[in-house]
Amino acid sequence: MSDSPAHESVGRVAPERPLILVGLMSGTSHDGISAAVVRFHPGAHEDRPRPELLAFVQQPYDASFRSQLLRAIATPTHPGDYTRLDFALGERLGAAAVMAIAESGLARDEVDAVASHGHTVWHDAPRATWQFGQPAVIAERTGRPVIADFRTRDVAAGGQGAPLVPIADALLFAGANWRALQNVGGIGNVTVVPPGGGVPGTRAFDTGPGVGVVDAVVRALRPDLPYDVDGTLAAQGAALGDVVDRVLTHPYFSAPPPKSTGRELFTPEFVVDFMAQCRAARAKCRDEDIVATAVELTARSIALAFDRFIPEPVADVVISGGGARNPALVGRLEALLAPRAVRQFDALFFDGDAKEAVAFAFLGWLHLRGLPGNVPACTGARGPRVLGTLSHA
Repeated sequence: MSDSPAHESVGRVAPERPLILVGLMSGTSHDGISAAVVRFHPGAHEDRPRPELLAFVQQPYDASFRSQLLRAIATPTHPGDYTRLDFALGERLGAAAVMAIAESGLARDEVDAVASHGHTVWHDAPRATWQFGQPAVIAERTGRPVIADFRTRDVAAGGQGAPLVPIADALLFAGANWRALQNVGGIGNVTVVPPGGGVPGTRAFDTGPGVGVVDAVVRALRPDLPYDVDGTLAAQGAALGDVVDRVLTHPYFSAPPPKSTGRELFTPEFVVDFMAQCRAARAKCRDEDIVATAVELTARSIALAFDRFIPEPVADVVISGGGARNPALVGRLEALLAPRAVRQFDALFFDGDAKEAVAFAFLGWLHLRGLPGNVPACTGARGPRVLGTLSHA
């Protein structure tokens, strides 16, 4: 396999040439890796290509590796353990990229680059951020250039380093009217995009828990289940409103954007305390009630964010992420966000599970073009920055 001159340095990619990138994402749900192969066709604007999803694969983590990732976040350990985990995740990310390329039917040397978010192990913005998934390993295993470490430059510029998906929301997924794109992954985050799209006027922030708390509760109560499949448990329970009220008094929910959060706030200890509050609030509290309360926390935290921080006349809310597959959660969002229309990302574009991987492929595309990947109004950075570092093939 050989590199074309386009890979030798940033800014030498011909703007009229379609680029093919693999986007890799390991999210806060700790479930596994998403890998998307995307062809970006030139668009009417320099910074607005048309994405064509060529392949999408998901590689779940085995229980042992997932536990290692969770421990790395929850419990400080020896530097040797961290570095080995960094390389081990790089191996898995590289394997997922190779699988996705094979699924697309492309030869590896047809891929211009791999763009990897990696896995956030610690995020303490605006002071520091740390993602695992050694890009040098990915480059060795795929034989392609790898762009990674996207958050660091924004943090160095005084930003939160998150959210980074808004650049894709603003330039690839806008609507004719004001639109909100709400991701409900492990953490919930929303991007508000003006009519027709574009960076000016776009805002974004993390709304709070997505399905991270819901999934953790389900795994604690039903160890045989990875999550609440089809929202069945939540549908059988009754939410404890007083518990949700207390949790929503946390300063994060009233702090104005730009802001971001993660597993550093919604820790395993948070989940244990949350379940204890539910047990204490109702004499005969059932497991299903606790799951329903976790779902209600996510739905109400999103609705609260809209009420407090989104004055724009949003016409529709486009949802994606694992929470978009949970009918109980979607039903609550439809009720709480009315009269705004709640629409599935899948119905408008492509598989919503691929959205974040495609967004990081787009960040890689922007890097190769020498274009900024952050939205300063969303992250709080001092200005637009080209994000990511390049590891040559």
